[in-house]
Amino acid sequence: MIQIVLDQYYALEAYLVAGGMIMLPLLVISIAMWILIINRMFFFRRLNRKNMSRERAATYIQEGRIPDPRDYRGVIAMLVTEFQARRTGKMNIDRSILDETVMSVVSKLDDNLTIIGVLARVSPLLGLLGTVTGMIATFDIISVFGAGNARAMAGGISEALITTQTGLMVAIPGLYAHNFLTRRAENLKRRVASVGMYLSRNLK
Repeated sequence: MIQIVLDQYYALEAYLVAGGMIMLPLLVISIAMWILIINRMFFFRRLNRKNMSRERAATYIQEGRIPDPRDYRGVIAMLVTEFQARRTGKMNIDRSILDETVMSVVSKLDDNLTIIGVLARVSPLLGLLGTVTGMIATFDIISVFGAGNARAMAGGISEALITTQTGLMVAIPGLYAHNFLTRRAENLKRRVASVGMYLSRNLK
């Protein structure tokens, strides 16, 4: 088992070295992007679990209660908790505070999604940059040794192909995850906006 892990490590190391200097920023982008994606996935999963109905949310607000995290941990519970912490007890002011709280919760749903999208879109551009540097290295070798030295040319061609492949391997699942998370965020936003309007009508 240890030998298999070591073999995979050496293979990965050789792959990164063959890709040249562009592989390091691609690796950093990939790690950063997937950390953000996993963070958002767990965040949205938590907001979709143990949700309270809008009627229950209105009852909590009318009674001035804060939802117990052991009972409710969803996005509506977050809205109610944040509103209860800000409210003044004056209905006209509280309606404005409720609107601000809805916007605050909605903005939290968008956190890091833009960064994920940017990182996913930058990856193929870095791959293209690696393609250019690899081809430049290949032409430099041709200018020195001529086109007959295939072994000398292989390094530059490998760099060009590996960086392009890696850029696409980072970008394609990254864009899919970004679109998936954006859809989940939009669904939660619609729910928050709907409950916010309902609570505003029933605010006392």
